[in-house]
Amino acid sequence: MPPTLRSSTMTPSHRHARASIVMSLLLLVVLVKESHSDSTQTDQKAEGRLTHVSLEDLGQIEVTTASKVPVKASRTPAAIYVITQEDIRRSGATSIPEALRLAPGVEVARIDSNTWSLGIRGFGSALSRSVLVLIDGRSVYTPLFAGVYWQVQDTVLEDIERIEVIRGPGGTIWGANAVNGVINIITKNARDTRGTMVSTGGGNLDQGFVNVRYGAGNGKDFDYRIYGKAFTRGPEFHPDHRQFDDWRMGQTGFRTDWDLHDHDTLTLQGDLYNGDVGQKVGITSYAPPFMTNVEQNAELAGGNLLGRWKRDLGSGSDLQVQTYYDRTNRKQSNFAESRDTFDIDFMHHLPLPGRQDFLWGLGARLSSGNATQVVPTVAFTPNHYTDKLYSAFIQDEISLAGNQLSLTIGSKFLHNSYSGFEVEPTARLLWTPSPRQTVWGAVTRAVRTPSRIEEDLQLTALLSPNPLTFFRVTGDRKFSSEHLIGYEAGYRTLLRSKFYLDIAAFHNNYSNLLSIEPGTPFAETSPPPPHVILPFFFRNGLLGSTSGFEVAPDWTPTHSWRLRGSYSYLHFDLKKEAGSLDASTVSSTQGSSPHHQVTIQSSLNLPKKLEFDQTLRYVSALPAQLVRGYWSADVRFSWQATRSLDFSIVGQNLFQPHHAEFGGDPGSLVGIERSAYLKMTWQTWQR
Repeated sequence: MPPTLRSSTMTPSHRHARASIVMSLLLLVVLVKESHSDSTQTDQKAEGRLTHVSLEDLGQIEVTTASKVPVKASRTPAAIYVITQEDIRRSGATSIPEALRLAPGVEVARIDSNTWSLGIRGFGSALSRSVLVLIDGRSVYTPLFAGVYWQVQDTVLEDIERIEVIRGPGGTIWGANAVNGVINIITKNARDTRGTMVSTGGGNLDQGFVNVRYGAGNGKDFDYRIYGKAFTRGPEFHPDHRQFDDWRMGQTGFRTDWDLHDHDTLTLQGDLYNGDVGQKVGITSYAPPFMTNVEQNAELAGGNLLGRWKRDLGSGSDLQVQTYYDRTNRKQSNFAESRDTFDIDFMHHLPLPGRQDFLWGLGARLSSGNATQVVPTVAFTPNHYTDKLYSAFIQDEISLAGNQLSLTIGSKFLHNSYSGFEVEPTARLLWTPSPRQTVWGAVTRAVRTPSRIEEDLQLTALLSPNPLTFFRVTGDRKFSSEHLIGYEAGYRTLLRSKFYLDIAAFHNNYSNLLSIEPGTPFAETSPPPPHVILPFFFRNGLLGSTSGFEVAPDWTPTHSWRLRGSYSYLHFDLKKEAGSLDASTVSSTQGSSPHHQVTIQSSLNLPKKLEFDQTLRYVSALPAQLVRGYWSADVRFSWQATRSLDFSIVGQNLFQPHHAEFGGDPGSLVGIERSAYLKMTWQTWQR
């Protein structure tokens, strides 16, 4: 049994931790009655706190991810969940992936101190394949590995207005790779961040962090902010005591917002980052000892610049142009890459006669990557390649029965460098039998296009030293796009302004999924010594389905207490197509996502400007990763000393000294440790 699996066994320290959580829950119940009696007075003094956002207000939040135009969350024909700034603050999260644990149906597992696996409705991996991630409309997807490097997706968390999470395909609006979901991180308008904010703190794992932001404006039509942040994080628990995964990053950036006149707005923003992350990487060579685990920091640097112009044309019509440039540099012990991405998007929103809401748009993206060979067994051929993506989309929302019944139809049309022309249509039906009830259903087609890893990579690894045998995975440009046809339905209801329920169910049919197919072994004499190669190729030999549902209740028993929860169920049924000889991809894919996830969150406002927040999570086993199911708990306690100053203490993963969440690094599973940190936030406001 791996050592990290034994860590889940109950010990005296485990029992003490669980007893502490039970005592905290009992304390919560006792304090609810006292806080309820003082809630009216407390609410009047606590500007912007929990009680000022009712469940009805949450349903009225305007979201843009599902349709690219503002729509009330309660009237969105998709499985959408909004993580607000207040949710992030009270969760105690210190990174974007940790904040995403709040959304139902999202699988977040920490691999080590600086790496996460993230998926939506299955297919979790360190690069979050088939999930499109955006920051203020800028795609952070890398076409090198068809995924997201979470270590460099960051900003000051206090500057995030909300995170919109779409569970299910979003390709009609956002295009390729929005297969299983879309995560759109939206930062605040500069007018909402006037003044000065400083937050700093540290603990046993988050050893030290500081965030500084200053915002101002001319008081009329121009606002700006600048920020800087830095942190250092220690390694997690390693049974072999090889503490390689420390993490240090620094980042700075700005945002400006102009109201040019009554009809035009202009936004400019940008970021620069630099840092290093500790990694352990297995490297194969053609000379003894043939295989070595190398512990070395990966060097990360980059930046981006985005501009967005929007014009109001009147009568509900508007147009928008957005463009950005993104630069990334990544150097690891086994490969290095620099990449420049240029993107431009145009969108026109036009109401039509007959109560129709019409959208159309065009886009183009050029992403030029230069891969540097660091070791002879990892190579991209050619080393330089420019991905080209051109797209167009149309969407029409048609009212069938006033405001109660509407049909949304549309399609994305795109052309990429690898698989050519692709079409991603959708049809979505929305029915609102009453102002507090919503029923919706959807059928959507989405695609994940090939990446350089499937097309151009040649990876060689040791199989046996005697006789000397290597296996080699090769991209030979015969991998085509993965396809999804998704069926979804959902129901939302608000009961008596205190209880909100969101239910979504899905069934996804996949075809052309990635498989690793063996070829005919052959002998190779160069480079010496002579050896045998077992070739493998990227092909489309898998198909199957996933199905499941998510339930997310939200209850406010009193003005000062909010309870939220979610339960997510996932069922996999993948198999090989006729002729496929893939031996492991089905089991590794199905066994790397939990069948069950449970989250319970409690947020309580106490007298004297105190806050008490608790989160309880359960994640079922991941057999392919040798990870058992586990329970985990986080607790946050804060005190608003003055209107400008507050202090908080956060404890995370309190049930065990450490527990494994996902595999990924060579060697033993990394244990995610129990941790705590203190934080101080000072903020002034400027009108």
